[in-house]
Amino acid sequence: MENVVLENLFSDEREARIRGANELANLGSKQRHKLAERGIIEPLISMIHSQDCDAIEAALFALLSLAFGSERSKSRIVKCGAIPALINLLQCQNISLIEPAVTALLILSSCNANKLPIASSGAIQILVAFLNEDYSNDDNVNDNISIGMQTKLDAIATLHNLSTSREIVPLLVSSGLVFSLLQLIHCSEKSSEYVGKAIALLEDIVSLSKDALQETAGAPGAIQALVESVEDGSLQCREHAVRILLFICKSCREKYRGLILREGVMPGLLQLSVDGTWKAKSMAGELLLLLRECSSYGSKNKQSKHKMIEQIMQEIDAEEGEAVDTTTLRLVEKMIAKLSA
Repeated sequence: MENVVLENLFSDEREARIRGANELANLGSKQRHKLAERGIIEPLISMIHSQDCDAIEAALFALLSLAFGSERSKSRIVKCGAIPALINLLQCQNISLIEPAVTALLILSSCNANKLPIASSGAIQILVAFLNEDYSNDDNVNDNISIGMQTKLDAIATLHNLSTSREIVPLLVSSGLVFSLLQLIHCSEKSSEYVGKAIALLEDIVSLSKDALQETAGAPGAIQALVESVEDGSLQCREHAVRILLFICKSCREKYRGLILREGVMPGLLQLSVDGTWKAKSMAGELLLLLRECSSYGSKNKQSKHKMIEQIMQEIDAEEGEAVDTTTLRLVEKMIAKLSA
């Protein structure tokens, strides 16, 4: 069977090449990897460069099957010239080819050796443009296609893979990704998987780049969107959001403390400090201390429980302008009990 696949892929006949690509996807992983060693990647990439949609689609799925579970095959696919071919597909008019091309980039970007070649190919700008599709009239976004949600999630995941390389983070920031992620977070349902993936990527970039942190902190509506994510996001989304707010407040407490408080962050932080993950509880408690009037937020052990409750209640009253209900009071008391333990 392996020899038949090899013979078909190197055939001069279109039907034979497509048949070979389809047969390759049906082979076992060991058989596929053996064929990769025998040079079948080059004819598959040649098929992607053609104008034949059926051949392109068959070749894409064959390459995906080769890449799955093999770092060596992923690296070899890129070295054989797959990235320029995939970039061409990302810019075409056919959504049925764009979607597997993005999936291919996602799988290939999980290999450390491939991150820089992908980042330097122009892929970042195209993937960011896909994220902008619903929110702008960017010329890089094709008006004749509509990118599906799964493809957008794959685009975010690909960018997330690239962000694990510190060398690539400046390219991500300069591409406009931070603004795009903030726009997405602001305009989408906070509990959605889409926002969860976007805010996780934003947290990673902000943690590695001062420029990204400053852009996030200064973007109109960004703090509001992050506060809303603390209140309404999934558990992981709330954790990512509070960490970004913590980064922002730590970067310049005098400048951002009041801005964060004015967006009504206290109830969400209090809730998170009680029912969040261990990490989220810790970060929520730290941010609550930073947001207190007292400038030396590290002196919590010197203050009484009653005094801390009073200070936090004053913050809540100041931001909401109304009485605090008994549920919020119980949250405050639970949170203070944890801090005082």
